[in-house]
Amino acid sequence: MKTSIPMRDIAGKIIIITGASSGIGRATALALAREPAQLVLVARRHDRLAALEEEIRKAGGIATSMVLDLRQRDQVETMIRSTHDRFGRVDVLINNAGFGFLGSVEKTPAPVVREIFDLNFEAPLLASQLVIPIMQAQGGGHIINVSSVVGKRGLPLSGIYCATKFALQGISESLRLEVKDSGIDVSIVSPAATRSEFGDHVRHGDVRHKFQPTGHVQSAEEVAAAIVACIKKPKLEVYPSRLSRLLVWGNALAPSLVDKIISRYFRDRIRAAKQHS
Repeated sequence: MKTSIPMRDIAGKIIIITGASSGIGRATALALAREPAQLVLVARRHDRLAALEEEIRKAGGIATSMVLDLRQRDQVETMIRSTHDRFGRVDVLINNAGFGFLGSVEKTPAPVVREIFDLNFEAPLLASQLVIPIMQAQGGGHIINVSSVVGKRGLPLSGIYCATKFALQGISESLRLEVKDSGIDVSIVSPAATRSEFGDHVRHGDVRHKFQPTGHVQSAEEVAAAIVACIKKPKLEVYPSRLSRLLVWGNALAPSLVDKIISRYFRDRIRAAKQHS
């Protein structure tokens, strides 16, 4: 007879959230503050972090913040070391920071490739490498990598961003097998299009158009709720939108059919790319 896994208590857990100043990171911080977890908020914008920290405190939560640029390896090291030095443990690491890029694969500049991989892939990789010994020593922990449905299925003009999320997906799958006997859970969260500031800060390459999201657009709060549920009851993969799970399954079974569907839904992007070729 299958036994149910008890829900984990989040109260008092030391949880690091990167990219906490807006969007999914901010919504997740507010949701976890209600549990209440003890949060370490990390981002580059001091004013946003300070305002969020104050909002959490006024609501009765506990938070501290660090203004860091995680594209720099030494600052990733500072994030993990300072958290461990202050609290003596790290229970959950939520790797959420990242940025998007809109442009053709053909004309994506090398400096952009380096920078986006630095933040979207190498920062969560290094943070995970640094936190694993801490979690092993304390008897367990949880690493949550916030990816995207485009880490499972590439979209036109988002190739380099998709590549970072494919890489994050692969490293997460490998890592969870390597640490499963250490009491460390590794989860990957794959949101679909989400209402947040993320789209406002997408960088543009050879295509300058701004495109509206296609299909259902979920809220940052929906994604945050899925992350909180994953901490309480760990899952290998989390799809906050059911439609995105269908896309992943469909692509695995019939990629040529999904190509045709995507070509139809993203014809404006494809036309834009041709105009700039």
